[in-house]
Amino acid sequence: MQTEIPFLFLRGGTSRGLYFRALDLPSDRATLSRVLRAALGSGHPLNIDGLGGGASVTTKVAILSRGAEDISFFFAQVDPMRAEVDYKPSCFNILSGVGPAALEMRLWPANMGQTRVPIHAVNTGAQVEAVVQTPDGRVTYDGAQAIDGVPGTAAPVALTFRGIAGSSCGAMLPTGRARELIDGVEVTLLDVAMPMMIARAADLGLTGGESVAEIDANTPLLARIEAMRLEAGRRMMGGADVSASVTPKIGLISAPVAGGNLRARYLTPWAGHPSMAVSGAQCLSACAVLPGSVAEGLAVLPASSPAQMQIEHPMGLLPVLLDFTRNGGGVMIHGAGILRTARLLARGVVMVPKGVWAGM
Repeated sequence: MQTEIPFLFLRGGTSRGLYFRALDLPSDRATLSRVLRAALGSGHPLNIDGLGGGASVTTKVAILSRGAEDISFFFAQVDPMRAEVDYKPSCFNILSGVGPAALEMRLWPANMGQTRVPIHAVNTGAQVEAVVQTPDGRVTYDGAQAIDGVPGTAAPVALTFRGIAGSSCGAMLPTGRARELIDGVEVTLLDVAMPMMIARAADLGLTGGESVAEIDANTPLLARIEAMRLEAGRRMMGGADVSASVTPKIGLISAPVAGGNLRARYLTPWAGHPSMAVSGAQCLSACAVLPGSVAEGLAVLPASSPAQMQIEHPMGLLPVLLDFTRNGGGVMIHGAGILRTARLLARGVVMVPKGVWAGM
């Protein structure tokens, strides 16, 4: 016998994962972690004994519950190989599927035409509004919206984010500096939607146009970046050891070459992201407009705010509508908006061994 847990399986943006109701899962964190690792098959390169896909973008979990005025979205990043589950970050690609999933689960009522779903991203405290297409009072996934990194088109999901500056570290610039040195390399340590260590690709011996495969094969580079990331984490998070955490993430930036505002390679953090994280694009957009950051002199600056920013990544462009105000020598980030897509891939029950969890 095994324990059956109801779930939805959705692609959200350029990630995919399992979406659960909080009521269907154990409440204590240790048991929850064991359940999620078992459900996704963590511990094997192919996640052969679960529903994961062998990469960090396919071993993600959204846990939903209905609040008084919004949907609570609790995110879990399951490590494909290691027996670790990280609850510190959020994932705004997976968040693209939260609105549709909440409607499918009947946690939020659908309207005719389109439905606005207010979402509280529990991990970071961000407040998000998702606009989901519901032409007949039900979620539709068919549409003409294309996003780079996903084949074909689908119905748009519009996301508007507020409260993203300093949401994890308590300040947009956790160290109070727009630029500082780690291992002789200039970096910007920035917390906008996602804590990140951002460096110029050229300062690490790269062009900035490397493929994900080239970055992943550069073992000495990855080892150096990880050592830098650990120091960045200590500085950003009050001396914390981030060796087992996926934050801060890494951005390697260069001048745009395809009509965008900035070109970037995003690390998740121990491997290159195949495209670009939504939260990463928001943080990189903020870096682009921040005076004195490592993006100064590389980024193409917008003339006014709100600005339609374009972050170039290995599979194309990711647009971010950035709302900001320049104040003296700095910048204040008010919010960011983005268009993504999502698709329901499967629904049913996922089985976990009784020895992992016997159920409610």
